[in-house]
Amino acid sequence: MPPKATAPRKGKAPAKRKLAEEFPPGEILKDTGKKSWKLGTPVGQGGFGLIYLADENSAKPVGADAQYVIKVEPSDNGPLFCELAFYMRAAKPDQIQSWMKSHKMKSLGIPRHWGSGLHEKGGKSYRFMVIDRLGTDLQKKFEECGKRFPRKLVLQLGLRLLDILEYIHDHEYVHADIKASNLMMSHSDPNQVYLADYGLAYRYQPDGILKEYKEDPKRCHNGTIEFTSIDAHKGASVSRRSDLETLWYCMVQWLCGRLPWEDKLQDPLYVRDSKIKCQENISQFMTKCFSSQEKPVEIQNFMEEVKSLGYQDRPPYEKLRSILQAGLKSMQAKDDGKLEFIPGKAGLSPPAKKTIKRKKAADEETETDGSPVKKQRVTKKKEVNGVKKSPKQTRPRKVPSTGKQGDPKSRLVDIGTQTSPGLNQKPRGRPKKTSA
Repeated sequence: MPPKATAPRKGKAPAKRKLAEEFPPGEILKDTGKKSWKLGTPVGQGGFGLIYLADENSAKPVGADAQYVIKVEPSDNGPLFCELAFYMRAAKPDQIQSWMKSHKMKSLGIPRHWGSGLHEKGGKSYRFMVIDRLGTDLQKKFEECGKRFPRKLVLQLGLRLLDILEYIHDHEYVHADIKASNLMMSHSDPNQVYLADYGLAYRYQPDGILKEYKEDPKRCHNGTIEFTSIDAHKGASVSRRSDLETLWYCMVQWLCGRLPWEDKLQDPLYVRDSKIKCQENISQFMTKCFSSQEKPVEIQNFMEEVKSLGYQDRPPYEKLRSILQAGLKSMQAKDDGKLEFIPGKAGLSPPAKKTIKRKKAADEETETDGSPVKKQRVTKKKEVNGVKKSPKQTRPRKVPSTGKQGDPKSRLVDIGTQTSPGLNQKPRGRPKKTSA
């Protein structure tokens, strides 16, 4: 017999992941390499745990100048486990150093992992991870700058992120949650940015075998809704092109201040459909976000290139870099390694709001206070059996002798253009049936 259906519980919210209790300063944690770490004061809170200043164990308390932080979460929570899996498989210090050497790079914005392990306290188990201490996040910088970044800065950030993403992607992972709040400034170098928080990192190519496209209605809209890729909106596992699509949304927001769908983030279907329309006609989308004089061509070209990618394709990272570098060149700038955040100054101006324009009628007058005089109503000729008949004549209204015979009223109306298919196009191997 089938099990009896149970009535829904009233007055109880859905179960949430537990937050770790706060540990006192001086708590000692021992990692899997038998190295001891001492906790300082909490300096932040992640989605499911606390972040503490930390240092190697010594007789001294952990000071405000500590070079490390430790993330602590209850061991049965998932995000920190996923993040540790990424670091252990794809971001070991020697792997990163080897990559930088082979690609002739001075730096790569991935935080360094120093140790991890389990910690028991009060009969409960906690997972922890030790990484480099980082500075403020770019979301705070974005708000300090009046929610606009200079164009040069946005292109520089795009180039840094392409380097990071190429490394992550070539080591079988995608980040899946690129946004300003997950981009952290270095604690000591104002010109270095790190992509942090790999709690949603996904192994899209385990052991060199690419995942196939498959939509799952239960996984629709995963990630941060305003930046989530179309693939993720449809419940498919994120891919390399998903990360690049998300990066593009970030760059557009950093330049113009906001994305068009930010007014209805509580409606994921609206957001998804808005993004699909955006991909179908990128040029039209750019016109919505930027004035015609300041439309950054390189941002449009970047997305056109990403749009052409198949689900399993390896992105042309070098070509994408050249597109952003061409943008710098067009404004007579270059990536000089210096990140300049300019508080209160916008990168690009938003497009002027469209207004319905009307031509002045011949009998329109204006009073000295600027208010218009009531105009004579113009009646169009009626058509009966294919013959136009003049309406009943009315007594004409006198106009000043200096006036001219008027033009008929006209109105400018925005006409939408038909668009071509974009990123929502089915990739190879994609099943015919799709979710709503």
